[in-house]
This record gives sequence, C-alpha cells and structure tokens, in this order.
Amino acid sequence: MKKSELTKTIIVTTIIGILLLIVGLTKRDFDYAKKVYQVYLNGNKLGLIESQKELYDLINEEQKGIKETYEVENVYPPNGFVVKEYNTYDNEITTAKEIYETIKDKDDFTVEGYTIKIKFNDIEEDKKDITLYVLDENVFKDALTNVVTAFVDSNEFYAYTHNEQEPIDEIGEIIEDMYFEETITIKPSFISVNEKIYTDALELTQFLLFGENAKKTSYSVKKGDTIASISAENELNPQEFLIANPKYKNEDSILAIGDKVDVTLIEPVLTLVESVYSISDEEQDYEKEIEYDNKRTAGFSEITQVGVTGIERITKRTQVINGEPSQGVETLNSVTIREVQNEITTKGGYKPIGNYNETGKLWGWPTNRPYTITSGFQYRWGKHHDAIDISIHPMGSPIYATRDGVVTEVEKGCANVGSYRNTCGGTYGNHVIINHQDGFYTMYAHLMQNVEVNVGDRVTRGEVIGYMGSSGSSTGVHLHYGISIGEPNKGGVWQNPMKYYR
Repeated sequence: MKKSELTKTIIVTTIIGILLLIVGLTKRDFDYAKKVYQVYLNGNKLGLIESQKELYDLINEEQKGIKETYEVENVYPPNGFVVKEYNTYDNEITTAKEIYETIKDKDDFTVEGYTIKIKFNDIEEDKKDITLYVLDENVFKDALTNVVTAFVDSNEFYAYTHNEQEPIDEIGEIIEDMYFEETITIKPSFISVNEKIYTDALELTQFLLFGENAKKTSYSVKKGDTIASISAENELNPQEFLIANPKYKNEDSILAIGDKVDVTLIEPVLTLVESVYSISDEEQDYEKEIEYDNKRTAGFSEITQVGVTGIERITKRTQVINGEPSQGVETLNSVTIREVQNEITTKGGYKPIGNYNETGKLWGWPTNRPYTITSGFQYRWGKHHDAIDISIHPMGSPIYATRDGVVTEVEKGCANVGSYRNTCGGTYGNHVIINHQDGFYTMYAHLMQNVEVNVGDRVTRGEVIGYMGSSGSSTGVHLHYGISIGEPNKGGVWQNPMKYYR
C-alpha cells in the first residue's frame, strides 16, 4: 500500500472513531436528561421544579385560610405565574417548597371565578369603567335581577321576560323593551384574593344601587309621617324612597310608627332603560279668568263658572330611566274625553285700568294641549327640581308667555339637543326669563335656538316666545317651566307652578 493511501485510511478511521464516540456520548447523556418545569412569575425566572402537581398541592395545603374564606376547593398561583416544560441535564432543581415561599412573598394567590367589565358610553363621560369579581356568575345575575326589580314591579318584569303581558284594552301599559345602557361583559378568570370578590348577591345589589361610598341612613317613622313627607325631609322623591324600601308598594302605603325606613339616596351604577307603551287618561288643568259686569256693584265678586279639568286619553311611548320617566315623551295619539272648562270669576263694575292683577285671565298655560308632566316640583336625583317638566311631541311645539311682562334674560346659543349634565346655558340650555313686574318671574328652559324674543322686549300673555327643544342638560324634548318670587337664581324663591293653576 502506498504511503499516501495508508495516511488516507488512518484519517478516515480516526474520523469514524470520533463520530462513533460522539454518538455514543449523545445517546448516553440523552438517556439521563430530566423532564422539568421552568417556573416564571411576572416574566422573571424562579427556578426549575420536577412536579407541577407537587407545587399546586402545596399551595392548596398551605392556603387553607383562603379556601375557608371563599368556600372554594382550590387555590391557584398568581395571575403572572407561568410554567414551561423542558428536558434538561441541569441538576440544580428547586424544591416546590422553595418556589412556594418565593411566590408567597412576591404576589397574591388566586381563586377561580368571573371577571365582570362594565363599560360606560360616551354620554356618561363623568363615569369610569368598572371591574367587578364574583366566584359564581349567578351572584351577578341575581344582583342584576334585584336591580331591575327595584325599578320595575316584579310581576311586570316576569310578564315581560316570559312574553305574558296582558294586551291593553282601553287604558294600561306594557313594556316594549328593556336594557342596560352600559356594555357588560362577564368571563371566567382567576382572581387575585387581594381584590374585592362578591360572594353574596345582596351585597352586590347594594353596590349597584347605591354606589361604592353610599352612607346608609335610616329613619324611624313618627306619628303623622307619610312616604311623601319623609321623602321631602330627606331630599328624596317618593319614587326614590320606594326603590330604597321595596316592601312599600306605592306612595299611599301605610307606615307603622317606629318602623325603620331606608332614606339613603340611590346612585345607581347601571342605567336601566325601559321603553313603555301606554294609554292613559290624563288631567289637563283649567285656567282662571276674570270677567267684569258693570251692572253689578263695585266689590261684587263671585265664581260664576266652576273650573273643570279636562281629560285627555293619550297614547304615548315613554323612556323610563332607573324607574323615572325621562323628560321627553313621544305622544302617538290623543282623544279628548272631557273638555277643559276654565274657572270664571265675575266682578262688579268696570275693568280697572293699569292694574295688572285685574287684567282678566291670570296665568296662562305655557304649551299646547294635550301635554304630559314628566317631572314635578320635587327632589330628583339628590337635588330639588325647582320647576315642572312639560312634554309634548314632537320637537318644535310653541311655547307661550304665561303672563304679560318684560324679558330680562335670553340664551339662544345652545344646540337644539343637549345631553344629561350638559352645562350650556347653565344647564338650562336655550331659555327665556320674564319679569312680570309684580314680584313674579317665569322661566322657560331647554328651548330650540330659534327663540322669538330678546332682552328688553315686552310680551303679552299667550305670545309665542320660543319652541320646545331638548337643549342643555336634558334627556328628552320638554319644557322646564318655573315660577319664582324674586329674580331667579339671584335671591328669588322658586314656587310650585301647579299651585297657580288650582
């Protein structure tokens, strides 16, 4: 064999020998590789463990307090806990006990439950989105049902959800639609035990109705108390009282002396919206007129025609928000059941000249008929509503001065449609204030932009001063009509307008 061939053979043999050695070593070492688990917490490596089950069992064994508190079978690692499986030759294995101690010091353990997200719409810009936690999704569902039945009669709610509402014969109402304005999502999750976790539907109901910082206040019923008087004394309206005290069915419910009633102001977290279709007979107020008879002696005064309220059968659609009608009502149809008859007082002699209070008709009504009063002179949402809200559909109905006077304030720069808590026009939107020059002022608010009068104009009773809109802080087309003795918002005292129409 030549020398060069011998050399070549030796080289090949050597290479083959080396390869066989490497393969042998690789096979031998692979046979001894371990399956382990790399543990991470919030992206940081904590170590290698041989058994996930051992770690989970240890957490369950050590965290008996959490299991007892929440009445759960299992406690889990924190939300930032991640385990990845590896094959390794690394002999530096961490015990499950060491990993447990590290986790315990760095983060909170979790329990299995549900995360609820409540996202508010753009109109509710003053509210921040809310996250709630429950162990059982039925806790949340039951709490939602409790919230609904705080605002809606439970029988009516059942009939609506089971398609068993009675059809309307002559008068009555049905719920056409019902929903929460917010976007609500619920999904399974692992919840840190450091979070507030609701396990009781009643506790969650209280939060959803009264808010997080509600100060529960009770009142002991005394002799002579009524739901109306207790409500007024505690800056509630009767409907809000009934929501806080569901055992009383209506404003005329009898109170027992010594009973404890809840007078906490409700501040619902959620917004329950109902669309209610109704047919109802509604009173239309009469006006008061004065006539003079020169055949009668001076000083003679007698009611010669008794005032009779009219009755209008109105078919309407009302949006009800958290148990209270919104300010706007859609009137679908109206039929007169009884005509309005004004009260006429006949006085002797001739009509005085220059005496405003004796000019004949006293207070006119500010809108056309038929109308619906959607909110009275009462507390509403924790503040006193210093006027009445009158609704007529559609937008653009004429608004009339209710007495002669001089226009002292006009705002006409707001959009025709505002929103709840809109501050344009000081929340009144487009509005007019009239001084009647005998101490009385009237306010007409939430008008459209096309106001017909300017500051300094003299107006007469029945003159069109503007048109019904929904400007400023408004939830629907309506007129905010107020009467003040003294200049409004400058020391004047608001009056209940309805007392001047009786």
